[in-house]
Parts: sequence; structure tokens; C-alpha cells
Amino acid sequence: MFRRFLRKKRSLIKKLVVNTDIIKQLLVVQEINNIKSSERYRDPKNLVPFGGRMYSQSDEDGIIREIFNRIGVTNKVFVEFGVDPLENNTLALLFDGWTGLWIDAYKKYVDRITSNFSSIINKGQLQVVHSFITKDNIDVTISENIDHDEIDLLSVDIDGNDYHVLEAIECVNPRVIVIEYNAKFFPPVLYCMDYDENHVFRHNDSYGASLKFLEVNLSRKGYCLVGCNITGVNAFFVREDLVSDRFQAPFTAENHYEPARFYLGNFPVGWVQSYEALVNSREMGGH
Repeated sequence: MFRRFLRKKRSLIKKLVVNTDIIKQLLVVQEINNIKSSERYRDPKNLVPFGGRMYSQSDEDGIIREIFNRIGVTNKVFVEFGVDPLENNTLALLFDGWTGLWIDAYKKYVDRITSNFSSIINKGQLQVVHSFITKDNIDVTISENIDHDEIDLLSVDIDGNDYHVLEAIECVNPRVIVIEYNAKFFPPVLYCMDYDENHVFRHNDSYGASLKFLEVNLSRKGYCLVGCNITGVNAFFVREDLVSDRFQAPFTAENHYEPARFYLGNFPVGWVQSYEALVNSREMGGH
């Protein structure tokens, strides 16, 4: 009798957990739709409504795709450092026939990638490097693995020295840069953490750079801020010779800043992500 009661109780708890997850997802979807339908995003040149997730942390996949729909691609080459094996800004691009380089300091991640994506790596579509990134080693690391002077996309996410490391890159000329910003410091605050070669993210507000700092300093390097993603995590910069009238002006932090909406981070993505989807994909290469 008591065992039957326990089984019943466990079953009810399991159903409650499942239903709670469903409710959470429905609330996230509702909030995203509410935000996207606001007056601010009705300009067709605004990137936020194009957000969508395949393998990115939230909606970066859709925004990246829309940027290249507007400016076109050249060699379909990317570089990304700070890479989760199944949650990053460039995995979705591999389905479109892109090639590129992933760099990460976490050996467990690198081992997982090299093991599960061995067929993709062996055919030369993806290179993976295990390295703790600093401003002193980033340029050499990229130049040793990428032969192109110009690449289509550079994605930077190391939870700390992001701008300092980006500034040290000279071997490639990206057409598009995706970089994490610290959304706590809204415009016009100019914040950038001091460079610390040994910095490790401690889940506090001492990391990265404010959006205004990135806007000002990347504009000096010839890039325009064209948007941010809805969760207030990543900023998108396009090289100024490619911008024309394709994106929403003005290209300022005041115009494009998105606040920290980390609670929207669990974007629905269908069934559980797996390595097999890419490895077993037959149709790859179109854009």
C-alpha cells in the first residue's frame, strides 16, 4: 500500500516538473513575441525580429543569417573562440557549407568536439584548437590555422578580456564581428575591464566591455554597430564598407542597446541537440 502511494507520488511529481517546464517555455515564447511586436522593432532594418536559434545560446543564429542575407558572403570562413561543443554562434553555419576554426581553453570541450565531429574535422571543414586565449597568443593561433586575409565572420566570447583580445587580432580582416557585451552598463557608460591575462569569469559584473565602449572603439577600426540580440548578450558589427543602407541607423549604442534579459536564454530549440545531426547531414553547402 505504501509502495503504491510512493509510486503515485513520484508519478505526480514527474508530471508536475514536465508541466512546469512547458509553462516556462510558453512564457518565454510569449515574452519574446511581446518584445518583438513593440514599436521599437517595426523598422524592417532592425535585426531583432529576425532572431532565431538552432545552436546559438539564444537568437544569434537567426540574426547572423539575416546579416549575411543582406551583405552576401565571400569565402564562408569563420573564426570563433569561446566555444561550447553544441551551443555557439557558428555551428549552424556548418550546415550551410561554411568552414572555420574553433578555439577553446576547456580541454573537456575540445576533446568532446574532436571525438564527435571527427568526420567534419577530417574532411577539413572544421579545425579545433585547445588554447587559453590571451592578447599575446590569439593572432598567432589564428594565423597558424586560417590562410585567408579576409574572413566572413569572427565571433568572440571569452567572458572577460574580449575587447583586449579582439584588438590584438591583425592577421584577418572580418566582414562581421559578433562580440559579447556587458549589458549591466547601459549607454552612455564607457566601461571595459582592465586586461588580466589570467582572468576567469566568476559570474559577477566584472567582465567584458559596455556596448558604448565597443561602439566607440570598433568604429575607430572601421565597424558599425548594427544590432544586439534580444537577451542583451551579443552585439553585431559590420564593416562600414558593407553597411550602406542595409541596417538601421544610427549605428550607436543608444539606438541598438538591449538590456540584460538573461531569463529569455532558454529559447525553445525542438528536440535535444546532438552531434549526429551535423555528422549525418547529407545536404550541406547552400546559402
